Amino acid sequence: MTDFRDTMFTTPEMSGIFSGRTLVQRMLDFEAALARAQARAGMMPAAAAEAIGAKCRVDFFDVDGLFRDGAEAGTLAVPLVGKLTDLVGGEAKKFVHWGTTTQDAVDTAVMLQIKDGLDLLIGRLLEIGAACASLAERHRRTPMAGRTFLQHAVPITFGLKAARWLGLSTRLVRKLRTLGADTLAVQLGGAAGTLAGMGDHGVRVMELLAEELGLAVPDLPWHTERDRMAEVAGALGVVAGGMGKIAGDLALLSQIEVGEVFTGDTATKGRSSTMPHKRNPVEAAAAAASARLAIGMVSIVLSSAVQEHERAAGAWQAEWQAIPDLFRFTAGAVEWMYRALSNLHVYADRMRVNLEHTRGQIMAEALTMALAARLGRPEAYRIVQRASDRAAQRGISLHEAAAEDEEIRGAISPERLERVFEFSGYLGSTEALIDRALEGFRALREQTRAR
Repeated sequence: MTDFRDTMFTTPEMSGIFSGRTLVQRMLDFEAALARAQARAGMMPAAAAEAIGAKCRVDFFDVDGLFRDGAEAGTLAVPLVGKLTDLVGGEAKKFVHWGTTTQDAVDTAVMLQIKDGLDLLIGRLLEIGAACASLAERHRRTPMAGRTFLQHAVPITFGLKAARWLGLSTRLVRKLRTLGADTLAVQLGGAAGTLAGMGDHGVRVMELLAEELGLAVPDLPWHTERDRMAEVAGALGVVAGGMGKIAGDLALLSQIEVGEVFTGDTATKGRSSTMPHKRNPVEAAAAAASARLAIGMVSIVLSSAVQEHERAAGAWQAEWQAIPDLFRFTAGAVEWMYRALSNLHVYADRMRVNLEHTRGQIMAEALTMALAARLGRPEAYRIVQRASDRAAQRGISLHEAAAEDEEIRGAISPERLERVFEFSGYLGSTEALIDRALEGFRALREQTRAR
């Protein structure tokens, strides 16, 4: 039966990559590739490697039974290797799992899952980037309030906000791609990292195994040096945090009092069970929840880096649950954010209304900088602060208060003062910054096409 949490906090695709059935197949992929590598190194006949590879298909195995027996044995490898040996039979069976160990099979299988999982996340993040790029271009001149500490600060455009999400998404893709260089490495060390069971063929087999599986060749076996897993976990935590940040922005912008965006795409989505008027930001909430769950898994993987001697007693085993959950939850955050941004309704009129909410106070910095050219910034700040306080006390606009102030009138003309309070006149490098985000994303997509 499908659990509600399976659809709420992850995706079917990522669940499939990190399913028990896929783990078994990836462990069998390791065994088949190991046999081929050892045959290439002259450790076994090619026919034996072929016989082993022919039986390395998950369809030949009772996956539920393997996991029951693996729980008793403390590792899935014991029942899996036993069953594989029986299936291979004949002379070839004596070469099954030759000179390797449980952790070699499990770690390499997980690395293969991680590789597939990263590819899935990168693909969706690129789609998020495309959605953000579209928003940035379409709304590059749509003014809105920039907010700091949840208060109105200075004018920005919604295009710039989307461009910042775009820049974040672009960096996240690059971060995940850098993991492939040497982080996604094969594991092969034998019982205690010496490769003694392979005689003097160990290093060569490790290189050939990595080639067979499309993984990096490690400098040394890394059974209890878990920096690679920690790097993967940290990168996914950053991705999840990025999705949570965008989700938070969308949730705040969709508040009734703000009303600048809405993330729903159907008439029934987000409806309250008791309040007929409510439309909740479901996508943003689900993305934020998934992000928090993912970030919680990061600490488990990082704490599991503290391991004993040549094989861990508990820390390694904790990764078996934490890493799949980390990928599942991160995928959930990314998927919900993609849905939110792909169906985002932007209310430019409401953004304009909110810009007017402070009656010109949002242009206080603009007025300060206009005066600073004549008076210096400290003096200009003092004068504008006084005018701002007077406007608030009297319930008038900052523009009106400034027009009444003798020091301000003496420093700038009425025409210049009028221009100061035009939102479009105080956007600085907004256009250039949006262009930079768009150019960075276009370059990333070109690199993607070239891969």
